[in-house]
Amino acid sequence: MIKKILIANRGEIAVRIVRACSELGIESAAIYTDADRHALHVKKADQAYHIGLDPVIGYLNPHNIVNLAAAAGCDALHPGYGFLSENPLLAEACARRNIKFIGPSAQVIRQMGDKIQARQAMIQAGIPVIPGSGGNLSSVEEALTLANGIGYPVMLKATNGGGGRGIRRCNNAGELKKNYDRVISEAQKAFGAPEVFLEKCVLNPKHIEVQVLGDSQGNVVHLFERDCSIQRRNQKLIEIAPSPQLTPEQRQYVGGLAVKAAQAVGYENAGTVEFLLDGDNRFYFMEMNTRLQVEHPVTETITGIDIVQEQIRVAGGLPLQYKQSDIRHQGYAMEFRVNAEDPRNNFLPSFGRITRYYAPGGPGVRTDAAMYTGYVIPPYYDSMCAKLIVWNLTWESLIDRGLRALNDMIVFGVKTTIPYYREILKNPDFRSGKFNTNFVETHPNLTQYTVRRPPELVAVAISAAIAAHEGI
Repeated sequence: MIKKILIANRGEIAVRIVRACSELGIESAAIYTDADRHALHVKKADQAYHIGLDPVIGYLNPHNIVNLAAAAGCDALHPGYGFLSENPLLAEACARRNIKFIGPSAQVIRQMGDKIQARQAMIQAGIPVIPGSGGNLSSVEEALTLANGIGYPVMLKATNGGGGRGIRRCNNAGELKKNYDRVISEAQKAFGAPEVFLEKCVLNPKHIEVQVLGDSQGNVVHLFERDCSIQRRNQKLIEIAPSPQLTPEQRQYVGGLAVKAAQAVGYENAGTVEFLLDGDNRFYFMEMNTRLQVEHPVTETITGIDIVQEQIRVAGGLPLQYKQSDIRHQGYAMEFRVNAEDPRNNFLPSFGRITRYYAPGGPGVRTDAAMYTGYVIPPYYDSMCAKLIVWNLTWESLIDRGLRALNDMIVFGVKTTIPYYREILKNPDFRSGKFNTNFVETHPNLTQYTVRRPPELVAVAISAAIAAHEGI
């Protein structure tokens, strides 16, 4: 069994992995740059190693990180999500140093990270894919010819893209011409590869993804689906498990598709197969994320399975603890990505010192956070500073609990998306359980909420009023 893990990440996911290590009796080692010197993952891990002055570069050098892992006596490395988590060079560097990479093989990461190779693998496996180009586009003329054949709107996508970047919707030939060079430039800058491809744009779909686990013995299971339709500019905001929009038959069908997809590429460890569900109830494969997802806690909540611990067990050569028939789900869970952004000001990032933080609690409430009172949110990384996860037996009671937990969660010093999520949960379209990826764009008024006065300011105002009345 694995004895010591280097966590090649930061923030709340690094804290999450530290906790899994602690429960398994495994030593954890964190890494940090100067900007993260006072970060929570540094305080929580058994050991912490400084990796440089630059706030970002240290997290993006696979060879230096693996050399550090070897020097620190680590026999495994967990990449978390983001940064190098889907970089095959990190997995290859681990293999050369005889360090277990807690994720799939470099070959699978490379194959599924290339959207064209992934599409071709799914087609061969009989998985339905979105109509589009058979390979990378060679010119804008080829793109125009293909778009005319499948019909507008279409999506231009970076072949090696992810995380909602390198994607442009084109509603006509003019927009396709305008965006072609732009997406190539974005693909080169963000992913180091200028290749792009084209797909038919599925209008107003539901975004459904399935969590899978595979081991080295060839066993693959799914842990049901998550609904990630509430998103802004292809960035997920709220995730739900299971989807309140699927029938039991659809749930069984899409889970089977995900297992089939994972088996087709010999998948090992935790992964997520993402689908779009169109208005005619047809599922289309979109992509496979070869890493732990930000939203994995909602799946853990409804199944009772610790996905991070399973990742570590599988990387250590152990078989999955569960067969598909063993896995059940109960109730509904919802995750809110608490971002340091101002929804009333076009979601402008809001970095700085957290002067006070009140974490929510009570039945069915979980918080995975990287922040604490006095912590300074640095401006160099993603704006997510916490994840609030709530659970309840029914969809209606889940929304009520979510509102209560969001009201309990108070952050002073920076703006957050908490009040925006409260407005979403109050919205009748959301409460009906019928929504798609166009929800945010079609409900722009949700950002026009009234700012609530901080409780201590209200208390001061009341005290001043009493004092004035009594003539103190």
